[in-house]
Amino acid sequence: MGKPQRQHLVGRLLADHPVSSQAQLVDLLEHEGIDATQATVSRDLEDLGAVKVRIAGGDTVYAIPELPIDHHAPADHLHRVLGDWVVEVGRSGDLVVLRTPPGSAHVVASAIDRTGLDGVLGTVAGDDTLLLVATEGNGQAVAASVADLAGI
Repeated sequence: MGKPQRQHLVGRLLADHPVSSQAQLVDLLEHEGIDATQATVSRDLEDLGAVKVRIAGGDTVYAIPELPIDHHAPADHLHRVLGDWVVEVGRSGDLVVLRTPPGSAHVVASAIDRTGLDGVLGTVAGDDTLLLVATEGNGQAVAASVADLAGI
């Protein structure tokens, strides 16, 4: 199982179980047949934007918040996501197309949406392809910026 699939599973596990520690998440992944270390789980939680929230009874558990449109993720998160998952950048006018490994386009789209990349109106993600709609006349600059951040 690759990183995108594992992170998807982590998100599902957090939604389905009250996970209070990284060790508990490692155990849940193991029950799903996934061998992951605490360090891997820690990076996955960071990539997914997981936070600790207090639930009824006073315990704290990990959750992946639905982020409001005005909440921005750190720029280094975008750099890491683009570097990990964008394998090709193409452009037609103000439309920029990104290719990713299967199953990871939504992760890249979310990172771009949450970071507020300059010149991007919005994203549409499929399985391994992502469409960025750039503001009028900014397609070339957006494509160059994404390619640079991705190290392509």
